[in-house]
Amino acid sequence: VQLQASGGGLVQAGGSLRLSCTASGGTFSTYHMGWFRQALGKEREFVALISWSGSTISHADSVKGRFTISRDNAKNTVYLQLNTLKPEDTAVYYCAATTRYGSSDKLYNYWGQGTLVTVSS
Repeated sequence: VQLQASGGGLVQAGGSLRLSCTASGGTFSTYHMGWFRQALGKEREFVALISWSGSTISHADSVKGRFTISRDNAKNTVYLQLNTLKPEDTAVYYCAATTRYGSSDKLYNYWGQGTLVTVSS
């Protein structure tokens, strides 16, 4: 499956963005989907994941209450709503697909190209 992420950009602290990730070439509704991010000079970290049906969701503690993952299987798209952004949220955000539900990036077989989110103070 191929994943295409979009929606990143430059935003002031306290602002919002919505990231999208559209899948093609596979059966999107059979995959659990995750969002990860990697800041400059840091390791990639888990942000959020959602089960294939959308019934189970998990968010990292660092974004809980500010970010929300969702999906629309009819549109083959997973979203990440980013609210109350902070400068420390600045990173390249990646979407990924897995058949095994979990927050470890090692579980994910397919990755999008990433979209850059920059939060200015």
